[in-house]
Parts: sequence; structure tokens; C-alpha cells
Amino acid sequence: MKKFLPLLIVFLVILLVLPRSAKLRYDYRKGSPWEHETLIARFDFPILKSEDELMEERRQAAGQIVPYYKYLDDVVTRNVRTAETMELGEYEYLRPTMVSSLKALYDRGIVGDDGVASPSEVIYVQKDKRAAARPVSEVSRLADAREAFIASVAMKWPEENVDSVLRSVSAPELVVPNLNYDRLASEQLSSDASISVSPTSGYVSAGQQIVAEGEMVTAEIAQMINSYEKEYNANMGSSTGGLLFWLGNAVIALLLVVFLYFSINLVNPTVFNDSGKYLYLTLVVTVFTVLSIVMPRSNPDYLYAIPFVLCALLLEAFFDTKLVVMAYTVSLLPLLLFADGGKAVFTIFLAGGVISVITFKFFNRGWRQFLNAFITFAVMFTVFLGFRLTDLAGGNILRMAWMLFFSAFLCVAGYPLSYLFEKIFNLVSVYRLRELCDTSTPLLRELEQKAPGTFQHSLQVMNMADAVAGAIGANVQLVRAGALYHDIGKILNPMCFVENESMLLAEGMQRYHDGLAPQQSAQEIIKHITDGDELAQKHRLPSVIRAFILSHHGTTVVSYFYDRFLKSGGSPAEIGEFTYPGIKPVTREQIILMLCDSIEAASRSLKEYTPEAFDGFVENIVAGKMEEGQFEDAEISVKDLGIVKAALKNYLAQMYHGRIEYPKKKNKLIGLLK
Repeated sequence: MKKFLPLLIVFLVILLVLPRSAKLRYDYRKGSPWEHETLIARFDFPILKSEDELMEERRQAAGQIVPYYKYLDDVVTRNVRTAETMELGEYEYLRPTMVSSLKALYDRGIVGDDGVASPSEVIYVQKDKRAAARPVSEVSRLADAREAFIASVAMKWPEENVDSVLRSVSAPELVVPNLNYDRLASEQLSSDASISVSPTSGYVSAGQQIVAEGEMVTAEIAQMINSYEKEYNANMGSSTGGLLFWLGNAVIALLLVVFLYFSINLVNPTVFNDSGKYLYLTLVVTVFTVLSIVMPRSNPDYLYAIPFVLCALLLEAFFDTKLVVMAYTVSLLPLLLFADGGKAVFTIFLAGGVISVITFKFFNRGWRQFLNAFITFAVMFTVFLGFRLTDLAGGNILRMAWMLFFSAFLCVAGYPLSYLFEKIFNLVSVYRLRELCDTSTPLLRELEQKAPGTFQHSLQVMNMADAVAGAIGANVQLVRAGALYHDIGKILNPMCFVENESMLLAEGMQRYHDGLAPQQSAQEIIKHITDGDELAQKHRLPSVIRAFILSHHGTTVVSYFYDRFLKSGGSPAEIGEFTYPGIKPVTREQIILMLCDSIEAASRSLKEYTPEAFDGFVENIVAGKMEEGQFEDAEISVKDLGIVKAALKNYLAQMYHGRIEYPKKKNKLIGLLK
């Protein structure tokens, strides 16, 4: 239940913040065919200008009126059909030229002899249910159009008296105005305020075609589609969804939670058993998932300024990179669904987060964090430019650059929160573990000086545990730190342990345990567990390190002195005096340390260094621990245990590899004397 309760809370939080109304969003790309069905406007809406157009327009003078004309399809169709059927007699050969010239004039547009309705360089023409800007220079006045019609036919047939022939059949009368001035639309579109600051560049009426199925999406069409989406979402899609809409939201929230669950389960399922780490992970992911849902609709203009990358950095402090990337991706997924240009936003922050996690391993202290923030900004801005240049992302480039810059450097200010969370959730960050593994720390220096043999043993165990942990994907940094501190209690009585006895023997003193009863010797040895825990608390070592101290011997028996005790007539009922007062290992890292500690110490007694000897040696030690019940509470699978044993055998083979026997060289002087 403790595994699924936090996920249930995450599900409910996401469900509550998901949009409560339907939103219209089409997936398309400029320069590619429209893959959806033909889009017809269901309501009147203005065509919104791009941000670049708005900025340019604000720099221009205001006051110009832009006329709006409707293209008269019925007039064009009727007159072209007349031209195709009128009686020309012996001049029938002129018909194709007449029809093509007439169509060309109508395509450019014809207005009355008064010209356009007001001084303007551009007019808007509504044609085929679409409004588009057209230069006034392309539009012809009626008289000019008729003269152009006659001249066009005459140019094709210079040997004929075309002017007289066409006028005899009233052909020039077919050239009439086909652009009708729409005063209402012009006034709505071309007021002084709209010219200077209006965000619109055109107007689409209900029933007009926006884009046809299979039609190439131009910049103009894309602008109309975007305008239609925004108008729909602002007005038509504002009503609260019904039961089916809520059901859809529930599915989305469930999918996000399922993705998070499988991310943890596939990469590091032991997180479920560490309540502090599990709650911290779900909290961070939930906060940034909510931001990914809420920000696109509450304040989309500043979406690029949100420090989403901080989510990855806060997770990276306590989890391995694979889990960080997967959990971070889950938190960004709502951007794909709810943000305008979601693909671009999602990819920009995903790239920035992944790069930041990688580079933060090298630039995580002091001023170097600012260097890491700059690298993150450079990556995100480069990705943005890629989308911007291919028209997959909008916005002013300079403005987007500033927002991404702010987002990247805000992570530097937000990262210290990890130290607060470390205390609140009783966590140990990767950087704290790296500091603990620094052998120049006062406690480890003291161990090296007072118990050099134990220090060397700890280093050997650390290297062995490092190799084994990497083989099964365990936390290498954690097991390295645990190995360095597991015997720290021997500082208080170093000569009690065989690895430090060389110091006594060098001074001609007797061994520590000579003359002691087996019970006394066992108690002195056992004491390094409690001494180690006290030292760990005194030096404020994390609880996860203290767990290694208490579990590296588990509840096993000091077998050497216990056997001596039994041989001297002791009672098995007194086994408690020879039992370590520790705890049985639980995590994979604790099991690895227990095995490496035993194998490193016992390997010194090996007489043969063959694969067979290593195989039997490792199998016997692992089997012994299992028989003593040390793995009863362990979170390790049979498969992982098999990999651990194989890694231990391989490590021993490399450690005790055979060496080349070099031939002995005779002393030259001896050779001369012979």
C-alpha cells in the first residue's frame, strides 16, 4: 500500500489541475500538406498577426485605411462563360486568347473607374472563402482593364484589326468590376487603433474555408489556423467538459502516473522501499508536472522562462541518471499536450535538462554552476533556433533568448533547495557521498593513522564492492562510501584486529589476544560495531552510512573464537556472547558490502589461485551467509545474487592473476670467479 498511496495522491493532484474545458489544437507543419479534413470556419474570427509583425507595425505610422473587397465569383463565371459561347463568325480563332485574357484580368482584380475606396498600397480580397492581402498595383480600373483586354488579344494577332472585331461583338463589355467594396468589413478591419496596435491582420467570416485537405500549409494559412485555434479556445472551448471529458482527463493523469511508476520500477525499484527518497521523487515530479499543465494556459507568454531544468537537477542530487531522465521526461509530457508549439517546448527543455544533468557532474561547485547554467542555456537556445528556423516555433528570437537565459540561471538560485530537502526527507545526495569518499576527510585520516591495516582493508573492500555494484546496477557511490566507513569503529582499539598486529610485532610486543579468554576476545572484536555507530553519530555521518556499519557483519558469529570456546568445553547456549549486535542487511548495497568484507579478509588464506579455487571459495562464503539467515530480509533477486557471485570470482581472478616467471640472472662477478 505504501508503494501506491503516493502515486494515488499524484494522480488526484494532476486530475484536479488538468484543463476543465476542451481545447482545439491541430498538428501540422508549414510547407507540408494539411493532413486533416478541410477546415471551415464555424464562426467569425480575426486573423492574428505574428509577434514580429506586431513589433514592426508599432514602429510604423498609424492612420492608413485598408479597404476590404469581396471577389464576385458569379460575375466572373457568367462573363467567362459568355466569352466561351459568343458568336465570332470567321474570327472564331480569337476565342482562346479572349478567354485567357479575360480570366487573367479577373484573377488580378478589377474595380470601378474611381479606383480603390481609399489611398492604400494594399487591399484585402475575399476569394474562395479566404481573405488575403493584395497589392493595389495588381488591381486594374475598369477603363484600363478593357484597354488591356483589347491590347492582349491584339498582341497575339497583330495582323488582324482586333479592336474593331472585339467591339463589333461587344467583347470589351464582358470586362466589368469583379471586386466589390465591403464597407463594414473595411471599417472593422481598418480603424486607426487596429492599424497601429491591433493584433489582427485580416478577418475570416463563418463558413469561409481556412485550408483544404491535402493543401500545402503556407505561412498565411498557418497564421489563420493559429488564429482559429486561439479564438476557439478563448470562447467556444471555455465551457466545462462533460463526463466524457473528465474521463479523458482521468486517462491522461493515469498514464502520467503509470509512466512514473514504471520508470522507477524498471530503473531502481528499491526506491519504493525508501520512504524518504520515494516521497521526495514524487513531490518534485508532481510540482513540475503541475507547472507543465498550468503554465501553458495561465501565462503562456512566459512559458520559456520557467526553470523546468531545475527538476532534473533536484532529482540528480539523489538518484542515478537513468531514473532522473525518465522521471524528468514524465514531468515534461504535459507540455506536449497543453502548450502551444508543444513539440518545440518539450524538446527544448528535455535537451536542456539532459545536458544539464551530464555537465553538472563536472560543474557543480561555486562559480562553475554558472558555467553549467550557460551551457544549458546555449543548448536550449540552439534547439529553439532549430525549431524557429523551420517554422515549428514562434516568438521573437531576442525575447525568447532572454527568457531561456533567465530559466537556465534561475536553476542556480533554485538548486540549494536540494540541501533543504536533504534534511527534510533524510536523504544523502550524490555530492555528499562523493565528499564522504574523499580519503582526506578527518575521520578517514584518523583511521589511516591509528589503524593503517584496517584502512588498507577498507580500500580493498571499496574497490571490490565498486566492481560488484556496477555489475548489478546498484548505487556505486553509496557502496563505496559504506565500504570506507564500515570498520571505522576499529579506531578506538586498532590492535585488537589482526590486520593491525604488524605494529605490535614490529615493536616486539605480544599479540593482543594472547592470554585472553575466547569470550573476552569476541567481545573486544564485536565492540567495533557499537563503537563505529557511536563515532558515526559523533561525526554526523548519514544514517545510510551507519546502516553499513551495523549490517556488514549482520547477526553472524565471531566464528574463530566461538570455535575455540566450544573446543575448550564451552556451552553452545552462550552463543550470544559471540554474536555481532548488528542488523541483517536489507538493501543490495548492504549485501554487497557484507560479502566483499568477508571475501577480502578470507581471501588472504587462499592457497591456490585457480578459477576452480575462486569458484568454490566464493560459493562457500555466500552459502554460509545464507545458512546463517543473513539474507532473510534482503532486497536482492536470485538473478542479481548470481551476478554478484560471478563478479566476485572475476575480481579475485584479476586480483590474484598469475605472473610471468622471469629467468634468474647470474651475477657477473660470480661468473668470472668460476
